[in-house]
Amino acid sequence: MAALAAAAACSDKSSVTNQVSSPPPQLVCDADNGGITLPPGFCAVVVADLVVGGKPAAARHIAATPNGDLYVAINNPSNSNPAFGIVALRDTNGDGKADMQSQFSPNLGGSGIAWADGNLYFGANDRIMRYSLPDGQLTPTADPQVVVSGLPATGDHVSKTLVFANAQTLFVNIGSASNSCQVNNRKLQSPGVNPCPELPIRAGVWTFNPAGTNQTEANGHHYASGYRNMVALDVNPSNGNLYGVMQGRDMLADNFPQLFTAEQQAVLPNEEFVRITDGSNNGWPYCYYDDQTHHAKMLAPEYGGDGVETSGNGFDCSTFNQPLATFGAHWSPDGMHFYSGTQFPQHYRGGLFVVFHGGFNRAPLPNEGYKVMFLPMGSDGNPSGPAEVFADGFAGPSTNLPADAVHRPVGVAQGPDGSLYFSDDKAGRIWRVVFKQ
Repeated sequence: MAALAAAAACSDKSSVTNQVSSPPPQLVCDADNGGITLPPGFCAVVVADLVVGGKPAAARHIAATPNGDLYVAINNPSNSNPAFGIVALRDTNGDGKADMQSQFSPNLGGSGIAWADGNLYFGANDRIMRYSLPDGQLTPTADPQVVVSGLPATGDHVSKTLVFANAQTLFVNIGSASNSCQVNNRKLQSPGVNPCPELPIRAGVWTFNPAGTNQTEANGHHYASGYRNMVALDVNPSNGNLYGVMQGRDMLADNFPQLFTAEQQAVLPNEEFVRITDGSNNGWPYCYYDDQTHHAKMLAPEYGGDGVETSGNGFDCSTFNQPLATFGAHWSPDGMHFYSGTQFPQHYRGGLFVVFHGGFNRAPLPNEGYKVMFLPMGSDGNPSGPAEVFADGFAGPSTNLPADAVHRPVGVAQGPDGSLYFSDDKAGRIWRVVFKQ
């Protein structure tokens, strides 16, 4: 991984950061920070409220370029008017608000987007495309090249996330097709399939050559397995390692009421923050993480677990990759970013921002998530302190159901001056967060 770290230090991603230490003086934050709360000294401006066919756009991940342009992946495949999958945004006067906007790319549905060396990569649900955008060009003039096609795009988890390790390596998550690899997905008492047939082609992370064309999944390298759904992925520029926060399983009590109470289901399993190494296995679907009572990976009920056992039926959950930290159950992590700028105070530099979309399956407790958490990181690549709330208030007054939330945050990107951008796939809002104290 030392070579990865050296390459990452020279990558385009690093060049986007550490160029400017303060936002432009003409940027004026919104009086209400666009509806969110932030720590003292921080404020936010609404860059844009994106619309597709007269309705709020499902704004997913964001990519920022060295000149400050933003590209937002749009996941509105059922809305064909207009038919586009990417929105490009440019602020020409430095006030923080986008005054130029363009739309392009086929309306395929997609979540992942990344920028590298004058190229924009779009992770549609079933493919990865590459657009050439040289010399500050906001909108491509040529059709995209297909980097990879035929990626699995059915079942429970179809969103792809794109993260560059270096110019030769593009990480792509491929989520599981099911909740816990049952014979009958999400059904009462249905046992798990052993071995789970999804693992060779899903529920993991692959690497591809970003300069290639017309690759298939078979052309990629199966980097890591047993990761149920790793929409939140990023490379830590301080060491070149890949990290993620996994979306944990659902329905412990719904499917196995003789073993779990509704209250246990609401707080289990914890979302896991993990370091993902080549060849690692996180244990899905055979194990889940309990940081409430046992502080260990537990054997899943589909594979003989009872909420107490950590091994059985040939599985030892202690042998799988273990989390570095955990977050609340069913918070649905969707985006993450290691901060490498200098605009924010020292406390935040090198630390991790994790965007939680907010989930379900927490009844009878209130739904949670709908926030951005910050996790300080040490020079050893491990958390150096507890996680803390950075941005909150996205959901608004009611969080009983995800459908009731005003905003559901998804993506995060860092601009060339060290500002952070957050996206929202419920109301199509893009925020820019700056430190102005």
